[in-house]
Amino acid sequence: MAYFPIFYNLDNKRVLVVGGGKIATEKLEKLVQFTKEITVIAKDISKEAYELIKSNCLTLYQRAYRLGDIEGFDIVIVATDDLELQKIIYEESRNKGILVNSVDNIKYCDFIFPSFIKKDKLVVAISTGGVSPAFAKHFKRRVQESIPNNVEDFLDKLKEIRETMPKGKERMEFLDSLVEDYFKNN
Repeated sequence: MAYFPIFYNLDNKRVLVVGGGKIATEKLEKLVQFTKEITVIAKDISKEAYELIKSNCLTLYQRAYRLGDIEGFDIVIVATDDLELQKIIYEESRNKGILVNSVDNIKYCDFIFPSFIKKDKLVVAISTGGVSPAFAKHFKRRVQESIPNNVEDFLDKLKEIRETMPKGKERMEFLDSLVEDYFKNN
C-alpha cells in the first residue's frame, strides 16, 4: 500500500528524536528546516549531531531512552538500529495520537520521510514508498535542476496577488495565466 502524501505543519508540535548517530543527524538536518521544537535522547552523540543540536538550540538528554519519554510529544523519530527499541517505542505510541517513524523499518512507522527540495516557500517531496531511496535521491536531483532560480520571487508575487485580489474565477484564471507564462519563460 502506498503512503498518502501530506504536508504537515510543525508549528506548536513537539518532536522527539531517539538516537544520535549518522541517521539521527540526517533526520535532524531535515527537521530543523521546519521546526526547532526538537528534543534528542541518545546515550552517544556524534560530533555532527551535537553541533546541529547546539547550533539550533535543540534540547538534548544524553542518556538511554526510558519508557514514558514519548509523553508530550507529537512526533517521534526512532533513529537507531535497535529493532527492539523501535518496537517498544512504536507500541508505546499506540492510542496516544503520537506519530512514529522508525528509520529503515516501515513495520514500526506511521509515516516515512520523503526526499525533498526546499527553496523558501516551495517544497517538493519525492517518495518511492520506501522501495528505493536511491531512486528518490537521483530523481530529486533531476527535479532540483529544473526549478528556476527566481522561483522565490515569483511565489512572493503570487502571494501578494492572492492577498489583494478578490477570490473568484477571475483571480483563479489570472493566476493560472501568470504561472503558465512563468513556466514558458523560465
